[in-house]
Amino acid sequence: MLRAVFDAVSLLLRPPSAAEVTASCAGGAQPGGGLVRLWEDHLRPLFPDGFRGVDFDGVDLVLLDADVAGLVQRELKGGLDDSGVAYLWGCITDLDKILPLINEEYCASYFTRLRAMARLAAAPSTPTAG
Repeated sequence: MLRAVFDAVSLLLRPPSAAEVTASCAGGAQPGGGLVRLWEDHLRPLFPDGFRGVDFDGVDLVLLDADVAGLVQRELKGGLDDSGVAYLWGCITDLDKILPLINEEYCASYFTRLRAMARLAAAPSTPTAG
């Protein structure tokens, strides 16, 4: 069972595939598209019990969750402007900071999924090497 948890987490931490990035660049409107799928997956689980009002290293978990959710919705509804993209990258930075500090399995998986969704939403605005 522990192996299954690690496999699931590794899938969430992997960078988005080219197909997922393409789907999100097109507004994520395709059924089963990467960002749409992650958004729908994020809507099912409840916010981690016992972590309301908790902050890690100055980051309020409820506020971070709400901010990412709002930005992802904006991306799905037509895209983020420059200030939205900058704010989303700030959220990703906060997620990168707090994830190693979370020692409760459900909460860690919840915020790992949130980070994957945020990264995918930011992907259309990420410059490519070339």
